[in-house]
Amino acid sequence: MLRKRLFAAQVLFLFAILISSSCSNQSQNSKKEMVSSDEIQRSLETANRYLLRTENEQIDAYVKRHNLNVAKTGTGLRYVIRRKGNGTPVKRGEVVKLNYKVKFLTGDVVYTSDDKGVKTFTVGRGGVEAGLEEAVLLLRRGDIATIILPSHLAFGLLGDDDKIPPRTSLVYEIEILY
Repeated sequence: MLRKRLFAAQVLFLFAILISSSCSNQSQNSKKEMVSSDEIQRSLETANRYLLRTENEQIDAYVKRHNLNVAKTGTGLRYVIRRKGNGTPVKRGEVVKLNYKVKFLTGDVVYTSDDKGVKTFTVGRGGVEAGLEEAVLLLRRGDIATIILPSHLAFGLLGDDDKIPPRTSLVYEIEILY
């Protein structure tokens, strides 16, 4: 419910910025001014920075609430290895199998390998969330890790057309099987 309200507020904020920047009246003859593409670009960048900052604050609050000592990559991915495995590091081109639990920042579980089966994919070939591919390349076979994906590394602006709404950060608890 809170997530839907936040998303609605974000959409309204973007809409208000676009409306306010695209229409203005001249005081004497009430002609509409043409808004330059630079002004639209600046408005969109401002709105995007606001949404990104808000999402990062939500992720930071989750990390603090759960007392996680995460590492953060340049893309915004956060991860913590909860148990080190004794296998080899994961490399591009290898097939990876993993157990997983996907949750929202609220803690609500969305998907699990218990329900949907073990996730299997070839690293570097796509077909999974960009953040999941990035994360497994930081791990070894046998590792158990918690990974936090900002929305742009998860399902982005569209969601997954099932249970994950647009612009949603996700928490993955994974175990690299082999």
